[in-house]
Amino acid sequence: MKNVLVVSGHPRLDDDSVVNKAIVEELAKIEGYAVDRLDALYPDFRFDVAAEQAKLMEADVIVLQYPVFWYGMPALLQKWMEDVFEHGFSHGSSGKALVGKELVVSMTIGAPREAYGEGAAVHVEDLLLPVKGACALTGMEFAGFECTYGVSYLSRVTDGARQDMEKAGREQAVRVTELVEKLDA
Repeated sequence: MKNVLVVSGHPRLDDDSVVNKAIVEELAKIEGYAVDRLDALYPDFRFDVAAEQAKLMEADVIVLQYPVFWYGMPALLQKWMEDVFEHGFSHGSSGKALVGKELVVSMTIGAPREAYGEGAAVHVEDLLLPVKGACALTGMEFAGFECTYGVSYLSRVTDGARQDMEKAGREQAVRVTELVEKLDA
């Protein structure tokens, strides 16, 4: 079994999320999965770089879990990558710590699927370009992604809608787990 590190990049998981929170809670229950909640550990955006690098080195699979904000990852997760993926650690002539590790992206998007489909200005695959670029630079292997659409803040106006969103999060966690399990094969 592989060691899986889930890096949760939602900046306010406890008070501002339904789907991402459900995903993180479900993934945390799985043996071999370690969850790194950046919002809880680093609300001030000041990372313990050595500790975060050690977590990455222990992992075989890294899952980036985040909501899409303005066609990209939240600032908290972006800053984490900027600080932790240092020259000499993750890239450069001596930066080989992430080579061969598999990277999975687990995203949530407020807009419906059609907003990223045929005829749309931006397709979901376009959102993955920065992550794929990071994989190319660091020697990680992009192993795929899972996404749940239509989970906007505006959609959670009733208890029923919130329950549907929680269910969607649990379902995405299952899909992420299945994707990771295929990597073991």
